[in-house]
Amino acid sequence: MVNLPLREELRGAEPYGAPQDPVPVRLNVNENPYPVPDQVVQTMVKALEEIAPGLNRYADRDASELRADLAAYLKKESSVTLEPDQIWAANGSNEVMLHLFQAYGGAGRVALSAIPTYSMYHEYARDTGTAWATVERTDDFTLDLGKLEQALHQHRPSLLLLASPNNPTGTALPLTQVRQILRMCATTGPQIDGADTATVVVIDEAYAEFRRPNVPSALTLLADHPHLVVSRTMSKAFSLAGLRLGYCAGDPTIIRHLQTVRLPYHLSAVTQACARAALAHSDQLLAAVDQLRQRRDDLVQWLREEGFTVAESDANFVLFGPFANREDVFQQLLAKGILIRVVGPEGWLRASVGTESEDARLRAALKEITR
Repeated sequence: MVNLPLREELRGAEPYGAPQDPVPVRLNVNENPYPVPDQVVQTMVKALEEIAPGLNRYADRDASELRADLAAYLKKESSVTLEPDQIWAANGSNEVMLHLFQAYGGAGRVALSAIPTYSMYHEYARDTGTAWATVERTDDFTLDLGKLEQALHQHRPSLLLLASPNNPTGTALPLTQVRQILRMCATTGPQIDGADTATVVVIDEAYAEFRRPNVPSALTLLADHPHLVVSRTMSKAFSLAGLRLGYCAGDPTIIRHLQTVRLPYHLSAVTQACARAALAHSDQLLAAVDQLRQRRDDLVQWLREEGFTVAESDANFVLFGPFANREDVFQQLLAKGILIRVVGPEGWLRASVGTESEDARLRAALKEITR
């Protein structure tokens, strides 16, 4: 057998992936449980019929019309006026993050985050040769700004990644803290030619549409902070996980840097057409968000009444525990046809919010298993 020259840091690593068991109740990857409405499907099909004859040509490599539509959506959703040159789009927010690491990470650079958080962040760092540093969140999964500031000065990271709402905890970042963090990061990046640079602050708002009404978006801070990037996705609230469309908003200079590292024609014409069709029906696609928010809050209340500790959540999932043996609980739920996620601190489990019937099955199963 030939010996292949795999990079040292990839030896023994396993591909990222949550279980995909074909069970009746899948509550493990924070998908929206509702299918794409027929009217939206018909609009997508029409859009594809219109572009299909031209698939012999490359797509618009800068996705200009899509970025304009995304800017219009954000104005409606968060009351923030942005120009298309402040928006970037890619194949899921995963690729947006990878572009950020390609532009600002790499050998000799550091990325910082607060754990527990999304498990892919450190893999973006690994895959781009970026050093990875973390600070621990507090017991209620909020940020200790003192520890964070100390880590910023210690590591001088080029990137700071903070999810809000945070995955897997559901914790949202107050804007007062985001402002403080942005002030901290104005000069804490790596020194280049003897001069300080800013740490690029990435607020990952993949679950932003599920936040409570009194929780504003970090998008509202973009105008005054050219080192801020806010990442979003159409996978969750839009019921379009299979489309793979993520995007971010930031200063035009940052967007140009991301364009520099993207692969040519990275976003297919099919993806762009489907995403634009979906954005034209954003009100219809987001109609279930209020229901999911209420069901999340009901699930949190029920879990607490059953004696569990539950993290405050502004997302479409809840983190709860503690369990003496969470793997055993996971397996017992799986045996009953319910798939959730073993993730986060030891002893905790995470469940996505499902349909009313799916949530009822989860509650009944948990009651039976833990009584």
